[in-house]
Amino acid sequence: MKKDILKNLTSRKFWICVAAFLGSVAASISGIATGNQTIATIGVIAGVLSAAIYAAAEAYVDAKAVNAQEADNESEKST
Repeated sequence: MKKDILKNLTSRKFWICVAAFLGSVAASISGIATGNQTIATIGVIAGVLSAAIYAAAEAYVDAKAVNAQEADNESEKST
């Protein structure tokens, strides 16, 4: 568990997601401060999308790792 957290904290995908989320929060705040609901809404949507894209990327990487592990296990069984 601790190893997984450390792995995520050193991941470029994670930090790009954090930067995108913070940019989205900044856009939302500036939209609210200026009274522009369109900008505020775009900021919220971008924040949600950044988290969704990160989750999808992690799921893709995890699936590839599982497939590679299964292939390794099958090749070991056949030898």
